[in-house]
Amino acid sequence: MIKRILTPVSIFLVLLLSLGSAAAKQTAPSFIRDAEIEHTLRAYARPLFKAAGLNGDDVEIYIINSDDLNAFVAGGQRLFIYRGLLERVETPGQLKGVIAHETGHIAGGHLARTRDALANANVKSIVGMILGVAAMVAGGGEAGAAVVLGSQDAATKSFLSYSRTQESSADQAAITYLNRTGQSGRGMVEFLEIIGKDQYQPQTTISSYYRSHPVSSERVSALAQRVDGSPYKNIPASDIDIIALKKMQAKLYGYTRPLAKTLKKYPVNDNSVEARYARAIGFFKYPDLPKAMKEIDSLIAEYPADPYFHELKGQALYENADILGALPSLETAITLAPNEPLILTMYGTVLNATGDLRDSERAIIVLNDSLSLDPNNGNTWDQLATAYSRTGDTGMLSLASAERSLLEGNNQKAIFYAKRAQDFFKLGSPSYLRLDDIITYANQASRKQ
Repeated sequence: MIKRILTPVSIFLVLLLSLGSAAAKQTAPSFIRDAEIEHTLRAYARPLFKAAGLNGDDVEIYIINSDDLNAFVAGGQRLFIYRGLLERVETPGQLKGVIAHETGHIAGGHLARTRDALANANVKSIVGMILGVAAMVAGGGEAGAAVVLGSQDAATKSFLSYSRTQESSADQAAITYLNRTGQSGRGMVEFLEIIGKDQYQPQTTISSYYRSHPVSSERVSALAQRVDGSPYKNIPASDIDIIALKKMQAKLYGYTRPLAKTLKKYPVNDNSVEARYARAIGFFKYPDLPKAMKEIDSLIAEYPADPYFHELKGQALYENADILGALPSLETAITLAPNEPLILTMYGTVLNATGDLRDSERAIIVLNDSLSLDPNNGNTWDQLATAYSRTGDTGMLSLASAERSLLEGNNQKAIFYAKRAQDFFKLGSPSYLRLDDIITYANQASRKQ
């Protein structure tokens, strides 16, 4: 993302809030949620956030399911990373360089002009705009154009595109953060060199990262000079970080490609961890459970303390209708990783699926543990509502339904369930007050639509 000239090609990162709710409906952006991938990104990012003086818990990381090579910050401390970028980077240092750079934009207040306006924007609205205009740029025709809603005025107000000065500032900040954490910045230079090659590609295939993050030989040279002066320039990536990146990329590939493509990239004669991982995912999706189990069991035998291999086994069994068989693997996974909310939600989901009342009672505990770590997961609230329904707790069923509806943006349903739930709680109790908050938030959101 060269020089910021706002043409229809570069408009995809401008004035998102002017588009209204129609934008999000048109594009239906899709996100990737995965415990292991999110854990890896957090492990890479947390030291950098701290070095920048940010509270890592306040920075939200979203993974957009798109082949495009892009990353950006928007709406306050929200970092968006595209699957295409995660698959394209060749080393942990390159990915950390991108994260450090985007952290520089956050810490430097480069989006301050719109931070207040975007802070409460729906994440899907933000990404919906971006993907919608990207579709138009790529020849998506009326569908993409409908998202833009013909707003020519928006093209004059770029606030998610960065000037050369801001890019250089973010580069320098990123090297400072990497130095503070004792890491090499060579990956940043390598990534810019990869992006810089886009200028030789046809306009429609240039990555959106290149379009919104101007790359020049002067910028690369200044960055390389700073890296060469760092005492950490030759510090290699740790084996843990290298393995984590390879596993993440294999997982993304296995989940998003047909089995034939997965087997071509990770052939059966490749016995590496990442190859077996990708094939296991490909086989269970196909579905070919015996072959998937063979690959997964080989990984577990070699790495019995890896919670994500046990999680995958539980998921594969559950999604292939072996509900009771999935429970032991998920129990092992949450024992090994008790603070992974997505694994807890999966375990609660499988407990709900057994049909046993005692399992639903256990699911309530597990799902509430998940929500204590990640309160904004609509699927967790949905499963919690199911568990409360089976145990006959109508008040908590309505509260969970209200929470889920609020997260989904269904404000009228949120108000309906919240008012119904208040009949079951004492006036002034914590649950009653939370329901009051839901009604207030939902009413405010409705007035903005």
